Amino acid sequence: MVSATVAQNMVAILGNLISFTLFFSPLPTFYKIINTNSVEGFQLHLYLATLLNSMLWVFYRMPFIHPDHILLLPVNVIGLLLQLLYLAIFFNFARHKQRKKLGIWVVMELMFMAIIVAITMLVLHETKTRSLVIGIICNIFNMVINISSLTGVMEMIRTKSVKHMSLAVSFTSFLNACVWTAYAILKHDIYSLINNGVGVISGLLQLLVYAYYC
Repeated sequence: MVSATVAQNMVAILGNLISFTLFFSPLPTFYKIINTNSVEGFQLHLYLATLLNSMLWVFYRMPFIHPDHILLLPVNVIGLLLQLLYLAIFFNFARHKQRKKLGIWVVMELMFMAIIVAITMLVLHETKTRSLVIGIICNIFNMVINISSLTGVMEMIRTKSVKHMSLAVSFTSFLNACVWTAYAILKHDIYSLINNGVGVISGLLQLLVYAYYC
């Protein structure tokens, strides 16, 4: 019989592999930007939100915040680095006004993270309290991203077409949320459970609407 620890590690490894696939899914979009030397039609807000979300989750996985989550730290760090790479590509091919907008938002996010880190380290002295506060903040931002992803569902309903939605990305996102939900249940991590549970519902809704209009 597989022990609880072995089961947790197996699910975590599977989740990391799926997350890697998901993180690399925007590559075709940025390949197109590089080939066309244009960022026209590119939706910057989702990537800025994902950048802040990635920074928060990297902080949450730190040993001094949540000592039992070190196995999940590498995938979050890689996700953060890829978001920085995507935004760097955007910055390189954007016009001056777009670059200025990107710079302002990134500085604001870094200032917000600096405040969060300072308050956490100076005011909150126990890992249990730190994981509680940062876990709640992470879940709030994750829910915002999951809700914003539903704009694709509204677009499918409006146009009665699936041409603007990637089935591969949607299915991978749904599968990723399912695996990390299972991991959260095994680890009894309520914050990750809420976060990924919302992702499961959001992903399932996207797939059902896709199946209906396909």
